[in-house]
Amino acid sequence: MRQRTRSGAEDRSEPRRVVIVGGGFAGLFAARAFRRRRVQVTLVDRAAHHLFQPLLYQCATGMLSEGQVAMPLRAILRRYTNVDCVLAEVTGFDVQARIVHATRPTGGEIEFPYDDLILAAGVRQSYFGHDEFAEFAPGMKTLADALLIRRRVFGAFEMAQTATDPAERRRWLSFALVGAGPTGVELAGQIRELATTTLSKQFHDIDPTEAKVLLFDGGDAPLAPFGPKLSAKAAAALTDLGVELHLGSIVTNVDQHGLVVRGPDGASTPYEVGTVLWAAGVAAQPVADELAKAAGGEQDRAGRIKVQPDLTLPGHPEISVVGDVMSLDDLPGVGEVAMQTGYYAAKRIRNEMDGQTGPPKPFKYRDLGSAAYIARGQAVVSVGRVHLSGRLGWLSWLGIHIAFLTGFRNRFGAVLGWAIAFSRETRRERAFTMQQVAPGGADLYRNRTGDDPSWPTTPPSPTTG
Repeated sequence: MRQRTRSGAEDRSEPRRVVIVGGGFAGLFAARAFRRRRVQVTLVDRAAHHLFQPLLYQCATGMLSEGQVAMPLRAILRRYTNVDCVLAEVTGFDVQARIVHATRPTGGEIEFPYDDLILAAGVRQSYFGHDEFAEFAPGMKTLADALLIRRRVFGAFEMAQTATDPAERRRWLSFALVGAGPTGVELAGQIRELATTTLSKQFHDIDPTEAKVLLFDGGDAPLAPFGPKLSAKAAAALTDLGVELHLGSIVTNVDQHGLVVRGPDGASTPYEVGTVLWAAGVAAQPVADELAKAAGGEQDRAGRIKVQPDLTLPGHPEISVVGDVMSLDDLPGVGEVAMQTGYYAAKRIRNEMDGQTGPPKPFKYRDLGSAAYIARGQAVVSVGRVHLSGRLGWLSWLGIHIAFLTGFRNRFGAVLGWAIAFSRETRRERAFTMQQVAPGGADLYRNRTGDDPSWPTTPPSPTTG
C-alpha cells in the first residue's frame, strides 16, 4: 500500500500503476488524462489501433479507407511517455492481488499488476440469443467487420453481374438491414446511394439502381431516440432514396436463404436476399463477465457491469468501469458517454493522488447531441433544443465529425475522401479480389441451389497463384 503525507497527498516515491483495458474512446480519454502525472499507465487492447466507430459504416461502403477511421494507438499516444500500449487479450482478474491476466498474440500468459484498474472494453454485437445468425448476418463493431461487409456489399453486385438466373440475380441485388438505429439507417442509406450513383453506370449486364434495400426494426420509427420530428425527417429521406422501411417487424430467423420476419399483424414472411447485415442490439464483451465474477459485480441483461455514481464497483474503489461496458442510469451507448466517463475515472484517480478527501462528486453526463448521416445532403442532428435536417443537418454533421476525428492526417484524409465521393459520385476504397469474394459467395450459392458455381471454394496458395 502507498503511504500518504500529513497533508493527505500520496507519497510519490513510486509511480502509481494504472491498467486500462480497451483503447476505444473511454480508454483513450482516460489515458490522455494522466499526461504529466506520476502515473505509469498500461493500456491493453486486442487491436493496435483506436477505431473511430461513428464513421465505420463509411469504411464498409467504400467512402473512407480503414486508415482514415483507425489510427495506431502508439501514434496517438506517442507524446505520452508514461503510457505503454500492449497488444494482448485480457482473460481474467485477480482483484485481491490486483493483477490483470492476459494472453499474448502468439500465445503465452502475461500479467499486469495495478493500483487502479479501468475497464473500458466496449461492447460486441448481440443477436438476442441467436448467435447462429452471425454466420449469415455480420454486425459492424470492428474494423474487420467493416471490411467483411465491404466485400459482401460490393461482391453482391459482382455476383449479380454474372448470374444467369433472374431469381438469383434478384437475390444478389437485395440487401436487408436489421435495426433502424444510427448504424442501420446509415448503412441502408449508403448502400442505396452507392447503387444509384457510384455503381449506376459501371455495370453493363445489370442495373444497380434496381437494388432493393430493406430496413427492418421492431419499433415504429427509425432513429427513435432523435425524437418524432427528426425521426420523421429520416424516414422521409430514406423513402426518397428508395429504402423500404419495415417497421414493427421482428426478425425470427436468418440463414443462407435470407431472413424470416414477423410483421405487426403477427404473420411471418420470408425474404430471399443475398446480403443480410445486423445492426440491432449490443452485449458486453466477455471480459466483463470475468471482472464481474472476480469482483462480485452485478450485470444487466446485456452483460454490462453496474457501477456506483462514481463509476467504481461496490467494495472496490480501485476498479472503475467506463464507456459502453458500464451500466448506469440508462445512459446511451454513444461516444460522448465513453469520452466523459473515461476522463472522469482518470480525474477521480488524479484527485485522490492530490490528497482530495471525502467521496468524489458523482458522474454527471453532459449530452452533446446526436447525429446520423443518411446520404449526400441528408443528415439529422439533434443538439439540445436545436434540431437540424436536410442540407443544414448534413453540413453540421460534417463539422462535428471533422472535429472529433483523431489526428490531422485522419481529418485531412476524411475531408479528401468526402470531397471525392460527393463531387464525383465515386468511392475509391473498394479493392478486393476473387479470393476474398468467391469463397463466401460460392458457399452461399451452393447452399441455396445445390449446384457447383464453377470456381474453387478455397483461395489458391501463394505457390500456385
